[in-house]
Amino acid sequence: QVELVESGGGLVQAGGSLRLSCAASGRTFSNYAMGWFRQAPGKEREFVAGISKTAGTTSYADSVKGRFTISRDSVRNMVYLQMNILNAEDTAVYYCAANVTARTWIVFTSQGEYDFWGQGTQVTVSS
Repeated sequence: QVELVESGGGLVQAGGSLRLSCAASGRTFSNYAMGWFRQAPGKEREFVAGISKTAGTTSYADSVKGRFTISRDSVRNMVYLQMNILNAEDTAVYYCAANVTARTWIVFTSQGEYDFWGQGTQVTVSS
């Protein structure tokens, strides 16, 4: 069992920045591929960013490329999402997810490929 706890959400003005954090339990965090998803009101949950178990590969949704950066610290069992130049369309609940069977280079972009999920953290961008 893997527990994921997100933090760092909040209210920010358009153009501002936030950094989300996800703390993961488990001694084998370095073997997990990680991802961030988000769900806006009335919309389906969507992929935002993913990172491979070795951090050698990342992937981003087109809507966040150039603005968001995913990273991980396998010593602290943490994964981060740095979000810059935020706009109202980024308002959503953001979820951290883990795939525990990943190969070294793989980044997963589909919800069904993730095994464990956090409870989410709310990000609200005011215009």
